[in-house]
Amino acid sequence: MNKKTFDIAIIGAGPAGLSAAYEAALSGAKVCIFDENKVPGGQLFKQIHKFFGSKTHHAGTRGFRIAEELVKNVQESGVEIFLDTIAWGLFPGFRIGITIADEKTMMIEAKKIIIATGASENTLAFPNSTLPGIIGAGAAQTLMNIRKVRPGKKAVVVGSGNVGLIVSYQLMQAGVDVVALVEAAPSIGGYLVHASKIRRAGVPILTKTTIVEAHGEKGVEKVTIADVDERFKPIAGTERDIDADLVCIAVGLHPMTELCWMLGCEFTFSGLLGGYVPRHNCDMETTIEGLYIAGDVSGIEEASVAIEEGKLAGVMSAAALGFIPGKLAQELKEKMTENMYELRSGAHGEKIAECKRQVMGV
Repeated sequence: MNKKTFDIAIIGAGPAGLSAAYEAALSGAKVCIFDENKVPGGQLFKQIHKFFGSKTHHAGTRGFRIAEELVKNVQESGVEIFLDTIAWGLFPGFRIGITIADEKTMMIEAKKIIIATGASENTLAFPNSTLPGIIGAGAAQTLMNIRKVRPGKKAVVVGSGNVGLIVSYQLMQAGVDVVALVEAAPSIGGYLVHASKIRRAGVPILTKTTIVEAHGEKGVEKVTIADVDERFKPIAGTERDIDADLVCIAVGLHPMTELCWMLGCEFTFSGLLGGYVPRHNCDMETTIEGLYIAGDVSGIEEASVAIEEGKLAGVMSAAALGFIPGKLAQELKEKMTENMYELRSGAHGEKIAECKRQVMGV
């Protein structure tokens, strides 16, 4: 088995991983980054909407444009990029087992590792939930925004977080009739600006409602929805049918932490952050010295936060190796921490910030 050695190895080339790679490479460290996809950029390439926030946080820029900028920076910084590559194991001594294009297997050794593997979609089980035409929000975005394929004609979207709201609008942009968005909670989970946009377009948002069954032969043809009680149980007698050939599930994400478990990180549970997340300090370093995390693997948040966390992990891992002077590293850390504080403003953001403080033990 071939072997390569780097100062810093980064797993995941989404917004967090790319940002970490660029900051670390700027310091002069020898950096590599792996991603299982054939192109870097992660979920940003699926995001055709404009970002919110300040100019610092790419306000007014569409997600795929941000990805293009991040990829360009990394390519020009001398980072060695491994695409179509699976990182299948972390081992003592900071060795990473990878397989490239399902053919070449090799071992990577690094002095520091940054895990930026992102998140995976939650699923929802109900009778006939495996029928063709019932897909996750990420799959819908891949079909529409990357493959240029309309995933259906009439859609029911399940889940009113930002992902569900944004995907609903993107479905309409692709020519899909979004006949309803259903949400089991008593209130909308995402930003009001996104909800208002689809409401103005005529999409009914049905809170305290869930999908109870799908119907069809070769694919979904209609769904049954029902009101729910305070325990989110369907209320008998409230069932009604909606014709649809597409059901888009957008019921949240959970961090992809498998590699962190393999190396023995300590974990804590936070429902607001998506489930079990690795404990880490203010430098994004886990309980395993030299192992850092960034982005959704550290707790589900917006892509803008993932970028700042990636920058912070890149800077602090490089500083720990002596590539960045301590004073400069501290100044950069303070700036990035302040940026994250701004991004977490508002009632929901403050709750997230409190969860992150608990994870960090501060």
